[in-house]
Amino acid sequence: MARIAVLGAGSWGSTFALVLAAAGHSPVLWTRREEVAREIRERRRNSAYLGDRELPDSLSASADISEVLSGADGIVMSLPAQSLRENLERWRGLPAFAQGLPSVPVLSLAKGIERGTDLRMSEVIAEAGGLDPSLIAVLSGPNLAGEIAAEQPCASVIAAPQEQLARELASWCDAPYFRAYTSSDVIGVEVAGAVKNVIAIAVGAAAGLGYGDNTRASLITRGLAEISRFGVALGGQAQTFAGLAGMGDLVATCASPLSRNHRLGAALGAGLGLDEAVREVGQTAEGVATARAVAHMAERLGIDMPITRGVVAVVDGGTPISEVTTALLSRSVRAE
Repeated sequence: MARIAVLGAGSWGSTFALVLAAAGHSPVLWTRREEVAREIRERRRNSAYLGDRELPDSLSASADISEVLSGADGIVMSLPAQSLRENLERWRGLPAFAQGLPSVPVLSLAKGIERGTDLRMSEVIAEAGGLDPSLIAVLSGPNLAGEIAAEQPCASVIAAPQEQLARELASWCDAPYFRAYTSSDVIGVEVAGAVKNVIAIAVGAAAGLGYGDNTRASLITRGLAEISRFGVALGGQAQTFAGLAGMGDLVATCASPLSRNHRLGAALGAGLGLDEAVREVGQTAEGVATARAVAHMAERLGIDMPITRGVVAVVDGGTPISEVTTALLSRSVRAE
């Protein structure tokens, strides 16, 4: 039984802590607010994200990062992509971590590209956390938190620089309803997990506009081609994008109303402005910031990513979503 620190008690972090507990481990959740940690410890609930779901006795929580990381055998990072660096740098400034954060295996659940640096989340963790890159792995796949919290069967991919690390971390989440496969393609798995959120906004917008399955299937398929071009250009392996971290995650995120990015897109398609849509979703939708970062990188690398550009045109330029969606499927004749 391992003591695993889960940093971030939102929907995905809390749900993944349940997976760890079901696999026989002792997860310790770090929460930003002490009242949330107290609710978890005393009432066995995280009502904001897991409703009335009763939490197992093996799961504990604290708002004290030093307490959470003390004696940890491993760390799971489940913080919003754009605030990950800020948290890591703040923690490194604490007296308890004068010698650095614990040198233990780290599994990143964060999905995004950092704006301003164009770094993937594993790179941010290594740089801002002062951690050895050889200890950092990433997880991605068709993993809608609500369904996993209900213990519906699913699979995911854990990618690490070495196979041994990937296997070790896969054993962390060996729950009856959760299957983890391993990969060495850290770049591909991270890129797929990040950029699918951008495509999900576009597909959600199509749904919000009232378009049917043909339009949505077209956007998903062309979105996969867009993700693959981008990922391979950055050093990812082409086969990764046809697997769980690529096509699997893309389909789940684009098709389900449980997806925050899909809901954000649907709100935009229904006519809400960006700020209104964000408030309606009520949780962090990583696709907006990721779209901006990816569009910048794609332009610099000369990669054609029309769906990503379209999303940015809507969220930053105020272009009507209906114009963008129509334009994407009305481009000049070309080979697929």
